[in-house]
Amino acid sequence: MTTQEFFEALQRAHVEGSARISAAATPLELTDVRNALIGRKNGSLSQLMRELPSLPEADRREAGARANSARVAIEEELETRKVSLDADTPPQPTLDLSMPGRQSWRGAKHPVTLIIEEIEGIFRDIGFTIALGPEAELEWYNFGALNFPADHPAMDMHDTLYLGKEVLLRTHTSPVQVRTLQSYPPPIRILAPGNVYRRDFFDASHAPMFSQIEGLAVDEGVSFVDLKATLSYFANRLFGKTKTRFRPSYFPFTEPSAEMDVECQLCSGRGCSGCKGTGWMEILGSGMVHPAVLQSAGVDAERYTGWAFGMGPGRMAMLRYGIPNIRLLYDSDVRFLEQFAR
Repeated sequence: MTTQEFFEALQRAHVEGSARISAAATPLELTDVRNALIGRKNGSLSQLMRELPSLPEADRREAGARANSARVAIEEELETRKVSLDADTPPQPTLDLSMPGRQSWRGAKHPVTLIIEEIEGIFRDIGFTIALGPEAELEWYNFGALNFPADHPAMDMHDTLYLGKEVLLRTHTSPVQVRTLQSYPPPIRILAPGNVYRRDFFDASHAPMFSQIEGLAVDEGVSFVDLKATLSYFANRLFGKTKTRFRPSYFPFTEPSAEMDVECQLCSGRGCSGCKGTGWMEILGSGMVHPAVLQSAGVDAERYTGWAFGMGPGRMAMLRYGIPNIRLLYDSDVRFLEQFAR
């Protein structure tokens, strides 16, 4: 191509390009025109500029300057036309079909809350009422009134979170039992749910703060038979018809004391890793209220007897829903919680 032919071709490309820009009726058509004129691969002006090295060396400077001027002019015309078309075109909703759909999270009650409500409902059906108490508690209510020896290890700093002299974060909801006995005369049948605190490491099965539910029944003639019958009824209501057993244990505030097991809900008693091959899972501790506890609360221990129990609804939720790690209960992961939406 001669220099003169180059200049003529450049002029034609500019004139024809201007006409096509003016004729573009939509932004999409204008984009096609832009690609046809100055697109890197097939644009007419881009192809002409590739011819510059073939021109005589003495003409290349002028030819390059004209080609750049034509390109700049075309770009300005494209931008002007774009502004004009945008002003004439009504705004269109932007929709990126390549984006994943947004998920609408469903609200759900926490599994521990579900278990607490279910347990409360079961005991309400058999005459229990709900009792609450302070989480910041006096040492006497948390330990002294519950027959804890003065040198009991639970009273040490490594187990209990103290707020000040003789004031602590309660380590169980048993103080609610003492406060209730002080406030109301027997017969008493209460359920005391609430948060408790321990100086524990946070791992797969422990947490420094967790929920607890305790129950108390005090009346004339209450016996261990009443305890076994009531708690067996509760286990069958919560887990469906299941086997239960009671094992001797020790708690300072009950005598005799027992831990209650239910048949493993994961293997139906055959033995698995969840129950460590025993076929049983512990769900609560219980026993007859120690006479010293009744006397501390001002109740006549010669006339009245009672029984009490305590359980962790977090552990019950893990058993009920097959949750492998207690940390899932505290992570606030909506993907986990949504599984419990009803």
